[in-house]
Amino acid sequence: MSHRLWIVVPVYFDVESFLILREQALKVLEREDVTAEPRFAVLDDSAGRDLRFDELAELADVRVIRAPFNLGHQRGIVHALRILGPEITDEDIVVTMDSDGEDRPEDLPRLLAELHDAPPHSRRAALALRTRRRTSVAFKIFYFFFRLFFRLLTGTSVRTGNFAAYKGWLAKHMLTHPYFDLCYSSTLLTLDLDLEFIPCERGERYAGQSRMGFSKLFMHGLRMLMPFMDRIAIRALLLFSITLATSLAGGVVVVTIKLLTDAAVPGWATNAVVGMLILSFLALANSVTLFAVFSQSRAISLANLEDHDDA
Repeated sequence: MSHRLWIVVPVYFDVESFLILREQALKVLEREDVTAEPRFAVLDDSAGRDLRFDELAELADVRVIRAPFNLGHQRGIVHALRILGPEITDEDIVVTMDSDGEDRPEDLPRLLAELHDAPPHSRRAALALRTRRRTSVAFKIFYFFFRLFFRLLTGTSVRTGNFAAYKGWLAKHMLTHPYFDLCYSSTLLTLDLDLEFIPCERGERYAGQSRMGFSKLFMHGLRMLMPFMDRIAIRALLLFSITLATSLAGGVVVVTIKLLTDAAVPGWATNAVVGMLILSFLALANSVTLFAVFSQSRAISLANLEDHDDA
């Protein structure tokens, strides 16, 4: 076999789901006659607290990478890929996916097909485009407004997650980008990559329950915005400029009417113009400052975690 297929998955107290995922993935790859040698790189996001990871030590095709502390699935994928960097060759293929079954192994061949004729130094990446989600009504409503909010701020529609495939050369070169310290999935959309979107339904969880509560989901949504900071800043500046121009135009009209005509100017008009001017400046200062501070506070660097001593 000329190259390997690295399947990188973060696992947080969910070894049972991963074992099912591994079994399903091996069946799919064998049925589709995929020639690459499958290797599973599993990030222990429990930082050694989940004793069930001892079961994976007996599997020859599984490499366990222990996180020094709970990183979350986004940062965990990045950390695992940076650890694997020296072992990945340019011809290898890297697939990142969740371990709970919501990223379906049945869709693997379609993602891999997009890389079939790609040269080793290709910047092509195949991303799973979500077409259907088996979730509650409350989540669908929340997700709809999140996508709308995301689109307004960034100009990009977010319908992708961690399920992606690309060449080993691309993995080793792009993962040094600092935005990956913030969010893996949305950083893939911000880089100058040749992206191919493959429609994929969201699968059902294999076992157990999701540990992604509302607070973690909210934080994940904010993290997804961070790599788009430059686009958000541009749109905020544009909105501020429009508000400021409107306020100035309104002020000029009010002053002109008051000085050059005998028409009475309502008191509320003057107050409204002054209020808009004040709010426009405050909005600009607060939005830029708060977003910058929040981004920096959450951007705990993953640098040097590769050298962490488990002892």
